[in-house]
Amino acid sequence: MRSEVRRAGERYVTEGDGVRTLHSFSYGIHYDPANTGFGAVVAVNEEVVDPGCGYAEHRHSDVEIVTWVLDGELAHRDTTGTHGSVRPGTAQRLSAGEGARHEELNASDVEPLRFVQTMLRSRHASAPEYASLVVPTGPGLHPGVTLHADAELLVARPSVDAPVTVPASPALLVHVTRGSVQVAGGLLGPGDALRADEVEDDVVLAGDGEALVWRLGAAT
Repeated sequence: MRSEVRRAGERYVTEGDGVRTLHSFSYGIHYDPANTGFGAVVAVNEEVVDPGCGYAEHRHSDVEIVTWVLDGELAHRDTTGTHGSVRPGTAQRLSAGEGARHEELNASDVEPLRFVQTMLRSRHASAPEYASLVVPTGPGLHPGVTLHADAELLVARPSVDAPVTVPASPALLVHVTRGSVQVAGGLLGPGDALRADEVEDDVVLAGDGEALVWRLGAAT
């Protein structure tokens, strides 16, 4: 297995009106030709949104947009007709297809909102499609929302006494969201990520944290 650790402090930062974004990959004004994606993943953005703020309606196409709320409540509306609130524990997916518009706002006027949003190259070329899945609480390795992409999402919550084992895949991206996770001989904290390819054996995650685990096709 070949692997690389990207630390939280190495992320690019964009400051907006009531929004702070930490980008794990080249994004917008932060262009880095050596860091434009990994496998099907083209963006992992951690968004910190002040009360009453967020993103007005905007357009995407040809991507899977997967949202995982860490703190607070996200008010979501899109052109599939879906609207409502997304809270911690729910994995949300919008397949933009031929073109979708959506808005993402902090549902609270008091509490901040924090969420991780991952974008992946999509195989969905028709009308936009929405899906969500409530992920079980507690330790273990839990399936995430299904995708139209060369990728599978798992939510890993190892515990001190019960590591979790991720099945081998051509490539693997582990993005820690809470606590600490031990993987491939290294310790990762919130916002840190492991990118690995040529993964021929199962990968064990230990510790007491939470991570979004992406099992991917061959890294590009």
